[in-house]
Amino acid sequence: MTAAGTAVEGEALTRDGVSLSYTHTPGPDGAPRVVFVHSLALDRSLWSGVTRQLAGRAETLVYDCRGHGRSGRPEGPYSTAQFADDLADLLDHLGWRDTVVAGCSMGGCVAQEFSARHRDRTRGALFVDTTAWYGPTAVADWAERAAKARRDGLAALIPFQLTRWFGDAFRAARPGLMEQLSGIFTANDLHAYEATCAMLGAADLRDSADRVPHPVAVLVGEDDTATPPAMARQLAALVGDGPATVVPGTRHLTPLENPDVVVAALGRLTGRVPTGHGGAS
Repeated sequence: MTAAGTAVEGEALTRDGVSLSYTHTPGPDGAPRVVFVHSLALDRSLWSGVTRQLAGRAETLVYDCRGHGRSGRPEGPYSTAQFADDLADLLDHLGWRDTVVAGCSMGGCVAQEFSARHRDRTRGALFVDTTAWYGPTAVADWAERAAKARRDGLAALIPFQLTRWFGDAFRAARPGLMEQLSGIFTANDLHAYEATCAMLGAADLRDSADRVPHPVAVLVGEDDTATPPAMARQLAALVGDGPATVVPGTRHLTPLENPDVVVAALGRLTGRVPTGHGGAS
């Protein structure tokens, strides 16, 4: 048995044969289980500042979604339902009956889909810098993002991405992190990136939001222009478990720019999870 706080890397196969690469860190007996889903074109390292603080306090699981990081990269098409079922297959692989699920941006869409589609496996949900719907022009907007990547290359998107993800002061203070994230972004497979953009353009999770089991928390960066506070407030209203929390001085990737706030939100959330179930199958 692996000691609490000792991370173990592994691979699991989805029902359609895609390999998912993951990192599992056991926690002490009775600790909450939390799985984290990352944003578009990044990987599980998005959550590194959060999981580092949770070591020894929670059992955590981070993984690379299909088409991302070290996981398999089928060309697509992709859907949020497919990504949600991938997560269910990963939980089966680890013997987790249920979990708290946390997702940021794209990962928040996946977490919403998972929570509504696999209600019996969801003990709580944290949606960060995300939305239930990108709006009436979403299909065209995401198609243009994919077309620009195809036309100019992923590297051409880096200046836009970095300023969208983080505030000016944070970028200036963390040049090493900016270089690391740029490398992760440009290492993406173009076909997988295009398929994921199309998935997000088509995603409309509004009708299933009332099936997401409580407790739920919604966080958003005050300066997030990708999924701004208005979208977070709409999402919070749809799931119906309290208002969204707006994080001052943060843009679109709160787990990296302000991990303390995410850890605190998870602490409050897991404190509201009913006792009496959970654990391995």
